[in-house]
Amino acid sequence: MDGYISGYPADTQKRLQQIRATILQAAPGAEEVISYQMPAFKCHGMLVYFGAYEKHIGFYPLPAGIAMFSREIAGYKHSKGAIQFPLDKPLPLQLVTKMVRFRVKKNLEKGIIKNGKNKK
Repeated sequence: MDGYISGYPADTQKRLQQIRATILQAAPGAEEVISYQMPAFKCHGMLVYFGAYEKHIGFYPLPAGIAMFSREIAGYKHSKGAIQFPLDKPLPLQLVTKMVRFRVKKNLEKGIIKNGKNKK
């Protein structure tokens, strides 16, 4: 992940490191990986991805993360699975934290259901 981040201008690197640190704080023990040629985190399954672009940081909390926080992301350009955080505005790190925690919870729930531990 360091290699990915170091390939960008200093200001963008700072923002990428902020996103990275926020994700790790929200999901202690999450595994850093490169997936689809961008930084990503795993914790009981894929959590989130992020990447740098010319004018924004892309954040990918998967479709469930977008749907759950549709009101909070209304002011950002977004799609079914991605949000664009403009480089000329502060990163919404509290929102990123909430989204990552939501994704951890969903992954844990999915694992419980998959393993049949919720059956009586």
